[in-house]
Amino acid sequence: MSYIAHLEAFIEQTRQNPEPIKSLHYVYQFNLDQEAPFQIRFDNGVVELLEGTPLEAVCTLSLSSANFIKLLHDELNTTMAFMMGSLKVEGRMGLALKLQEALKHYRK
Repeated sequence: MSYIAHLEAFIEQTRQNPEPIKSLHYVYQFNLDQEAPFQIRFDNGVVELLEGTPLEAVCTLSLSSANFIKLLHDELNTTMAFMMGSLKVEGRMGLALKLQEALKHYRK
């Protein structure tokens, strides 16, 4: 299953249970492998996938597609991935941690 399918499944989960992400009001950008960048906007419990980089992101995460899938399923040790260089974070690091904490509520 591609990272897009995992991302769409995650977005569907947030529609069914928006409570864990109600406190997120940010745009995150993701740069995966050789893929085009994309953004995810969280606002009042609603998640929107944006192609490209139309908005200013508060936090940009660069990682492999495989690690992105692990991140969505709370299977990525982000601290270790960051220290090993397989996850790069630009912008507000605290918001990357906040995103990881919110994703824990949707693990499958």
